[in-house]
Order: sequence, then structure tokens, then C-alpha cells
Amino acid sequence: MLSLLAASGAAADPIYWTDLGLKPGIELGFFTLRFYSLAYLFGVIFAYWHTSKMLKAPGAPMAQRHADDLFFYCTLGVILGGRLGYALFYTGGDTGIPSAFTDFSGDGFISWKLLRLWDGGMSFHGGLIGVTVAMAWVSWQGRLNFIRVVDYVSVGVPMGMLLGRLANFINGELYGRGPTDVPWAMIFPSDPAELPRHPSQLYQAGLEGLAMLVIMMVLFWFTRARYRPGLLAGVFTLGMGIARFVNEFFREPDQQLADFAARTGLSMGQWLTIPLILTGLIVVIYALRKKPLGAGTAAPA
Repeated sequence: MLSLLAASGAAADPIYWTDLGLKPGIELGFFTLRFYSLAYLFGVIFAYWHTSKMLKAPGAPMAQRHADDLFFYCTLGVILGGRLGYALFYTGGDTGIPSAFTDFSGDGFISWKLLRLWDGGMSFHGGLIGVTVAMAWVSWQGRLNFIRVVDYVSVGVPMGMLLGRLANFINGELYGRGPTDVPWAMIFPSDPAELPRHPSQLYQAGLEGLAMLVIMMVLFWFTRARYRPGLLAGVFTLGMGIARFVNEFFREPDQQLADFAARTGLSMGQWLTIPLILTGLIVVIYALRKKPLGAGTAAPA
């Protein structure tokens, strides 16, 4: 799609990522504070701050103490779920066991690849599962309406996606397919083929992050979507699924899964996203068919 839009213009020389002067983190002498870690940190902080702000608006399904619990458990869920999801879905192994579980070749005080979060490698789908489990636990403990809790949490998630994909770009990782002749094609230093490629990290930041953030904010603050249980969660799931499915056409499949993508015609990310799209569509239809809640709905004490 983007290639077709650019075809009408003259081909330009590719942009060299190294010429952008980007660094993976902030050097503090004894260690590097990586932007990838900061992206997760600020994403969670924003979600907590914004959820607390939403709870002050009419119709909140929970109290501030529940948001405090969600802050802790969802952080744990996104880290554990994201890392385990990456290990299970994206690290193949000759023995049938994902290599992240068997690789102890890392440098430093932790050699087990599974624990080396600073090396990158987090799965959106795994993180989504982890956060869902965390929300289910807090809802059960606090006797809350699970669907409405998901509605509120989903509004702030795209900010984390936006920051995370920008961090991927700054790291020069998870680059797009190539070769391409779009004017913004880039050559990444970690690419052994040195091909001009789509900066797919920026596409994901734009669609999965910024676009979804705007949609979710508008729905919550300028419509009555929060009074229709499941609507916000359904729109998030459907929109994120569609955005990820489209972006995968421009993203280079993980090297260990390139054969899988060639055999099936779709990448692993696209196969994992199809259930999200179907689930989101079903939830949106369900929410729109149900009678909306009254504006005076009170939050639990």
C-alpha cells in the first residue's frame, strides 16, 4: 500500500539509520538505561495516571484502590506474559523446545536468555494475555465487573504500544521488509543483507500506538462509550488486531520463523492476530446490542 503511494515519485537514496545518531539508551557509567525499558516504565505510569483520572469521571466501575492493585498486577502481567509469549511463539529450537528456555550463552551476571529482558524480545500477544489474567485476578478479588475493568484499562494501552515501537526504532531492531524503493526506506546496521527496508517500527507506532490512542481517548472522553460494557475493550481489540495484521505485511518476519511465513502465507504475528480481530468484532456487536448503563452508575466503595 505504502509502496504504491510512493511509486509515483522519484526513487530516493535510502536513509542510513546510523546517520540519525540514535543510541539505544542513556549511558550512566556503570550501566546503560535503555529506552526500551523506559518505554515500558512510562507506558505503565501513563496508564496508571490516566486510569486514575478516568475514575473521577461519572460511571467508573471501580475505586482508586482497585487501580492501585491493577498497576502492580498488570505491570507483572505485561513483563511475564510478554517475555514468555516471545519465548514460546518467536524462539524456535532444534529440539522442539523454544531456544529462549535452553540458551545460556549470554554475557554478564545472567546468562539465561529468558531472563535477559534488556536484550529485547517481548510479545504483544503474550503481554496481552498476561494483562488479561491480571485484570481477571483483580476483578475477582474486588468483585468487580471484569468487562468494565477491561474497558477502562484498554484506553491507556496504546500509549505503551507507541512508546515501545519508538524504542524498537531507536534500537534499530524489528525492521521491515526489503528491498523497497519508498522515499523513507532505511538501511539498518543489524541487517546482514544491508537492504533498504520499510521502517515498520514507525508504522506500528503510528497505527497500533498513536491512531489507537486517539480513537480510544475520543471514545471515552467525547462519547458515551464507557456506559456500554465491552465497547471500549472490543474497539481496542478489533482495532489493534487490524493494525497489527496490516503492519505485519511490512515487518520482516523473525529469522527463525521466515520459513513458517513462507509456508503459510502469513507471519506468526498475523496468525496470532486473527483471533483478536474476531473476538473484538464479536464484543463490539454484543456491546452495541445491549442497553447502555445509566449515567449514575456508581463505583464500588
